Amino acid sequence: MDGNGRWARKRHLPRAVGHKRGVEAVREVARAARDMGLEALTLYAFSTENWRRPEDEIGALMGLLKSFILSDLEEFAANDVRLKVIGDYNAFSPDVVELVKRALARTAGNSGTTLAVALNYGSQAEIARAAAKAAAKGSITPATIEAELDTADMPPLDLLIRTSGEVRLSNFLLWQAAYAEMWFTDVLWPDFTPAHLQQALDAFAQRERRYGGR
Repeated sequence: MDGNGRWARKRHLPRAVGHKRGVEAVREVARAARDMGLEALTLYAFSTENWRRPEDEIGALMGLLKSFILSDLEEFAANDVRLKVIGDYNAFSPDVVELVKRALARTAGNSGTTLAVALNYGSQAEIARAAAKAAAKGSITPATIEAELDTADMPPLDLLIRTSGEVRLSNFLLWQAAYAEMWFTDVLWPDFTPAHLQQALDAFAQRERRYGGR
């Protein structure tokens, strides 16, 4: 999800307003993903590099995360959505960690759409952790590394969407994206709607996936 800051700047608004509108887009797209019957939706919410941002912006992001969990948790629970976190969320403040743990426990038994949120996530660090765990258990192979990834209990990544006109992966799901289809759009994340998600899915449906074969 990219473009919250630019969305706000274009409107001469504080970046925090862009992040707040971005959360509304998350809510709308997550509901649409559930209604469309998607197995899983993973959202890149806070990267390991985002710690370089100003403290007030990080504080605003954490406040929005807490607000999102508090306001939407019961809706997700009631609609069979399983919440999952990839990355090391234990690096956040104790109140955020406690809220995340409560949300994960509340929805752990749900079997519908998995909504995975990447918090303090970086794919290179994830791969390094997974390789180290695999080595501690025995041989290092693609299969043993994959079994230790944060996404090990999720279905394979089929489609990776990048908003705001950026055409790069930015340390997101590098291993998982090996054979994923990619879809890029100039739409800034706060303006991304379920209609855009459907557009991406329609484009995906037209792709021929050969996985290295002919």
